[in-house]
Amino acid sequence: STLVFIIFVMQVYRIPTGSMAETLRGAHFRVRCGQCGFRYDHDFISERYGVKNTANPAKKMPIGPRSPRCPSCGYSEPKPIRSHDGRYFIYKDGKAVPAYARTVFKGDQIFVLKSVYQFFEPKRWDVIVFKNPTEPRINYIKRCIGLPGETLQIIDGDIFINGQIQRKPEKVQEELWMTVYDNDYQPARPDEASFNGHPWKQPFENVGTAKWDLSAMGSTAFELSSDGESIHRIQYNDQHGNDFRATYAYDDPASFPMMPVCSDLMVQCHPRMWANSAAGAQISKYGISYQGWIKSNGTMRIFRLTPGGQQVLIEEGSCRRTDLGKTSRFRFAVVDQQLVLEFGSSRVVHDMGVDIDAAGTDRQITPQVQILGSGKLRLTHIGLYRDIYYLSSDEDNRVQQASRDHPMTLNDNEFFACGDNSPFSADSRMWTKPGLANNDKIYHAGVVPKDYFVGKAFFVHWPGGYRLKEEPIRWIPFPDGMKMIYGGKD
Repeated sequence: STLVFIIFVMQVYRIPTGSMAETLRGAHFRVRCGQCGFRYDHDFISERYGVKNTANPAKKMPIGPRSPRCPSCGYSEPKPIRSHDGRYFIYKDGKAVPAYARTVFKGDQIFVLKSVYQFFEPKRWDVIVFKNPTEPRINYIKRCIGLPGETLQIIDGDIFINGQIQRKPEKVQEELWMTVYDNDYQPARPDEASFNGHPWKQPFENVGTAKWDLSAMGSTAFELSSDGESIHRIQYNDQHGNDFRATYAYDDPASFPMMPVCSDLMVQCHPRMWANSAAGAQISKYGISYQGWIKSNGTMRIFRLTPGGQQVLIEEGSCRRTDLGKTSRFRFAVVDQQLVLEFGSSRVVHDMGVDIDAAGTDRQITPQVQILGSGKLRLTHIGLYRDIYYLSSDEDNRVQQASRDHPMTLNDNEFFACGDNSPFSADSRMWTKPGLANNDKIYHAGVVPKDYFVGKAFFVHWPGGYRLKEEPIRWIPFPDGMKMIYGGKD
């Protein structure tokens, strides 16, 4: 019965590459930032070490020859240099010392439901395993983006079907937020010129005569003590912190300057509000600014600002009383042409429209982010995040399938799939030759045929295994990575 179950129902699949990072990881390093302590993953490229793709390195290795960059504080780890005898070293205090060797973790191991698509149609955002149409011997894992009969375009990082934006289900969206800055992690040695090429400085700054104290609780909290009438602002300076480019800490930082700016952003914090106070955030997209506010009386409001800075109320609601009696989580996001305001378990959403230009047309304007307050406040766990950004052109700016000017229409039994790590994913956007299918049927470039589906990924059961000792059988999973893999509708 176990054999039948494995053959017909379930399959174990090891993630081979980083094309689905940071949702699912191939072989990788687990990095703890040497300055702020933020933990992130970084790709292990086996070819750079003379190791076969299928090999499982038995020893620790330094990250080289590239230097990973912290996605929160922007610190670049010391770059290892390889000597003529194959050893790696770094320069510290003017001296060459051996480079720090790190454990190489195996790719995540997942469960795949094999027969599900024989009975149910694939849904958009499902994570699917399929045979590569251009090389059917190899299984790929990607996210299903386009369905049969649809015309697909990738515009400014978003997915448009038949001219309308496709919004991610809530659980999928939660998986795809990526850190731009986390204020809980403060650099230990900010004077070193290793943060995006300069010394570190708090990226949030008071605007004008604002009275925010940005050094409270060891600089991990922002406090405001003012009257309840005036608004005090702090603005994120992307010249001091990480900018809004669609970069991945998992990838080679050499690619970062070529990445486009992501304008779908989210501010998060935990405000403690005294009487007659309010906390909020302001995010601009395409040159239009929006504000989300929570007041101490429970009122939740979303505003659009006129060019002159006047507030125009566009959505309002109220939070649950149980959320007011504690330090609940506040979030304000501009994502998938929606404005989303959350406080605790309460949520207010404004639909900006689904058409391609509904949110604005001036896509070249860099977004701006501010945190707002009035009265007496303390904010903790302050963070800034960006949405996933699907690239519609590669580094050489060659046109790919499904761009704004080159939409792609799918026929019966044809699907379009993309990796979450868009800059380093070979997927439907990239394939330039027709694909094969069963019965010698030919599909045009960029298509995943239905009969090449292997199954649906649904659970990470063995995340990033590593060796306790050198013996090859002593692999154990990293327990904090076990999780469901979300897709389709919530």
